Amino acid sequence: MSERKDNSVLERIESVHIKGFRSLADVKLDNIPNPMVLLGANGAGKSNLICFFGLLRAMHDLRADDFILQEGGANDQLYGGSKQTSQIDATVSVWTRFARSEVLFALKYTSEDRFAVEDRFAVVNEKIEHHENRTDAPRAQHVAESGLPYHLDRATESSFFSAARSVADPRVKEAANVIGDCWRYQFHDTSRDAPIKKRWDVEDNHRLLEHGGNLAPVLLRLKAHHPTKYELICRHIRRVLPEFHDFQLEEAYGKTILRWRGRSTGQTLGAHLTSDGSLRCFCLLTLLNLPEEMLPRVILLDEPELGLHPFATSLVSHMVSSLSHRRQVIVATQSPHFVDAFGLDDVVVLELRDGRTEAKRVSEEDFSEWLEDHTTGQLWWRNLLGGYPWSA
Repeated sequence: MSERKDNSVLERIESVHIKGFRSLADVKLDNIPNPMVLLGANGAGKSNLICFFGLLRAMHDLRADDFILQEGGANDQLYGGSKQTSQIDATVSVWTRFARSEVLFALKYTSEDRFAVEDRFAVVNEKIEHHENRTDAPRAQHVAESGLPYHLDRATESSFFSAARSVADPRVKEAANVIGDCWRYQFHDTSRDAPIKKRWDVEDNHRLLEHGGNLAPVLLRLKAHHPTKYELICRHIRRVLPEFHDFQLEEAYGKTILRWRGRSTGQTLGAHLTSDGSLRCFCLLTLLNLPEEMLPRVILLDEPELGLHPFATSLVSHMVSSLSHRRQVIVATQSPHFVDAFGLDDVVVLELRDGRTEAKRVSEEDFSEWLEDHTTGQLWWRNLLGGYPWSA
């Protein structure tokens, strides 16, 4: 049995083993570093790995059907399609306040282009196992030792996540909470109809949504209840956008919309008149400076450097590094400027070989001489770590 690493983040994903999900034909990551920085060429599988955690969260929220449909159907989630791969197998190991636990998932392809789920839960460090296996037909079941029944309404629901809502065992609940609290943030949509450019319900301010659409309500909440955090975010934005003075947020009929005031002219500008990079910067700097109660347990960022000035990229990367002392953070990036904020022990390089994603760890010890004169980003830029298109 492995021992917990010296890490201040108690609730975290320790390892994953994924087989059959998209290009992740057979990928295993043990002793996941925090932060974990995923490097690789386009199509190497970085987004697929992050999307896998999105699937787990959808299963936790009992909306896996919708997730699979939005992602193109079950066949598209299988490595090589259903003719080559019949199911997705995954083992997720997590640390909670109570134990190190493992959840084993099997998502079996059905003729309706859906998945039927089987899963098993085990408390590893106490050598106590809880099993729950389901058939394709919904039925009442219970987690061993709890005696509490639950019911499965749809084939894609996980018995483990369903049970976790009703059982008294805190080990089950906490393991489900950690796995289900993985939020993948991607602020790429800045189109005319992007959520961030629309009016939003002011009460939708508990968490910053994954697309950043409710940024204005979140900022309103911070201004009212966390003014120090709010002003810190504004100061950071001014470092990147000197013309920025303050947000101009007003409630009207229970809704608000993102607007900000310029420093020189005093003109108030809406999101539709704001550059794509500035909007993404607003979202990132807000997310990375939220108070504890507004942060998910696991934060996944997919190419946060997109559209940012190199200085802004560097600023964001150092904030990610700082946040990783309080939350587990997993980032997919291609930016040398972003990587410079991290050590080689934080890096996982992904490469695509014959359509299969392969993952490898790098060590500072292996590059000790290079690190005397080079940063992590420079080693990545010079292709010494692998992961470039021509190195695969």
